[in-house]
Amino acid sequence: MLAIIWHSRTGAARALAQAAFTAAGGRAVLLPAEAAQPADLLAAGGYLFVCPENLGTMSGAMKEFFDRSYYPLLGQIEGRPYASVIAAGSDGHGAQVQLDRIVTGWRLRRVAEPVIVNLAAHSPEAILAPKVVPQAALTLAAELGEALAEGLASGVF
Repeated sequence: MLAIIWHSRTGAARALAQAAFTAAGGRAVLLPAEAAQPADLLAAGGYLFVCPENLGTMSGAMKEFFDRSYYPLLGQIEGRPYASVIAAGSDGHGAQVQLDRIVTGWRLRRVAEPVIVNLAAHSPEAILAPKVVPQAALTLAAELGEALAEGLASGVF
C-alpha cells in the first residue's frame, strides 16, 4: 500500500495529492500531514510526500509531520521507496532538499525524480490565493501515483 502524505494551504498540493491517489486505484491511502501517524507509515510499503514550499522550505505542517514521526520510525522503514511532489510559487528546490535530507535519516530510497510544480505566484496576493493546478501537472502527479502503487503491488520496489 502506498501512503500519500500531504499538506496544502491554498489547494495546489491537495489537488496534486488527490490526483495521485485517484490514479493509484485503491492501492493507496491519502493522509493529511496533520493526521498521519508513525503507525500509518509502518503499515505502508512506500510513500509519496506532497507539500507546498513556503518561504524556501516545506510548509510547517509537513515539517511537523516529520518531527512527530522521525524518531518513532528510525530504524524501522529503511529501504522503502519514496517520491515527492512540491507545489511551488517560484522555485521549490529548498523544500525538496529539506525533504530529501530528512528521509535520508530513515534511509528511504527515492524511486522517481522529484516533481516540482511551479505555479508562478510571486506577489503576496498570488501567493495567498487559492490555486488552480494546470492539467499537465495533475496528469504528472497521477502518473506518479499510479507508477508507485503499481511498483509496490508488483514487487518492483
